[in-house]
Amino acid sequence: MKIDKKRAFDIVFSVLSLILFSPVLILIAILIKLDSKGPIFFKQIRVGKNMKDFHLVKFRTMKMVQSNNSLLTIGNRDDRITKVGYWLRKYKLDELPQLLNVLKGQMSCVGPRPEVRKYVNLYNEEQRYVLSVKPGITDWASVEFCNENELLKHAENPEAYYIERIIPAKIKQNMRYIRKNDMLTDFKIIWLTINRIVIN
Repeated sequence: MKIDKKRAFDIVFSVLSLILFSPVLILIAILIKLDSKGPIFFKQIRVGKNMKDFHLVKFRTMKMVQSNNSLLTIGNRDDRITKVGYWLRKYKLDELPQLLNVLKGQMSCVGPRPEVRKYVNLYNEEQRYVLSVKPGITDWASVEFCNENELLKHAENPEAYYIERIIPAKIKQNMRYIRKNDMLTDFKIIWLTINRIVIN
């Protein structure tokens, strides 16, 4: 079976990253268990390529008992976030388990971030074009909206702001990626993502 260059890169990158970061992954798992009750991982149904649902995997960063069931996280000091979760979110370390999604072929290292069904159902026909490619761990929108939680924090109506302002802006960047993507672009996005995280 022929594997394209992007898929080959995804496999090699995710395997090497999982091996390289294995001590960090183990340490994070221990800290999560010590910090609060609940599972190490958090799974959420997201919409992938061709509108197919899949379970996206993250390190759990929120308390299990929640009075607020919003899908959006408002600010980095959202009272649902655990102490360890705050730091995991700040440096995007909670996203590392998605390398497993990449290995399974559900995601790519670079591609439009997968959204939850609730918001995908609001897409118009043109916007649904972003679902024609495999979703990714990072993309142009991730670079632009690295501090998305803080933007929502200052919005009068966070969910309305997310639907009316952020989603269209993200999709515009998604379209930009779909129109022009190659390995050089992927490397550039990964590099810019790391830089944004480090200086955040």
